[in-house]
Amino acid sequence: MSDLAIRSLSKTFGGVRAVNEVSFDIKRGEFLALIGPNGAGKSTCFNMINGQLPPDSGEILFEGAKLNGKKPRDIWRLGIGRTFQVAATFNSMTVIENVQMALISHANQVYRLWKPASSLHRERALELLAQVGMQDAADRPSRELAYGDVKRVELAIALANDPRLLLMDEPTAGMAPKERNDLIALVKRLVIEKGISVLFTEHSMDVVFAFADRIIVLARGRLIADGDAKSIRDNPQVREVYFGTGKTFQKSGAH
Repeated sequence: MSDLAIRSLSKTFGGVRAVNEVSFDIKRGEFLALIGPNGAGKSTCFNMINGQLPPDSGEILFEGAKLNGKKPRDIWRLGIGRTFQVAATFNSMTVIENVQMALISHANQVYRLWKPASSLHRERALELLAQVGMQDAADRPSRELAYGDVKRVELAIALANDPRLLLMDEPTAGMAPKERNDLIALVKRLVIEKGISVLFTEHSMDVVFAFADRIIVLARGRLIADGDAKSIRDNPQVREVYFGTGKTFQKSGAH
């Protein structure tokens, strides 16, 4: 069974078709990379799936239920987590308080203002922080964290609704090579342990080729390739889109 099914998805801005009849599926527990050069339509596609943009046509199905027209919060409550290209936490809060706020929201406790938030879901928040290697920093102010650690906290927040599908937009943006490989290795481990499906966009080809189970490629709004790392690396149309003629992806990846 497919966790996510995209059917003939299209979106136009001012006469320019940013996404053009795109269709693909994500299977249960699959780690799927969505790549393409700048302007390929990746972000537009991502934002339609997450409910931030309405599609002009096509269908978005999650476990058979149609997502078209739903707001991001409603989609989140269905079991779809999301991380963003630029990670952000509440700097005025501690690390654990950031995760607790996500858990409070998921439990519909936002308006229980008479009960201190710090007393709610602390044990579960600590469990989530332990999963991403940030339990020891639980009571530190978020503003003190290095950027790579902020990304880990953001991942813990994204796991607060026990997602069955995780959408990750440029999860390693702004990170050093070792940091980004460590983060994606962590995500891949969680995918395997929890059976979560993941759709992620990524510019770092070393990360994509090393970790993705499958890769789909967009160019000028159209899906031009779908396959494993070797088939994508060897695909002439993909090489043309990224480099023009005469170049290939190196085994270690390309940026």
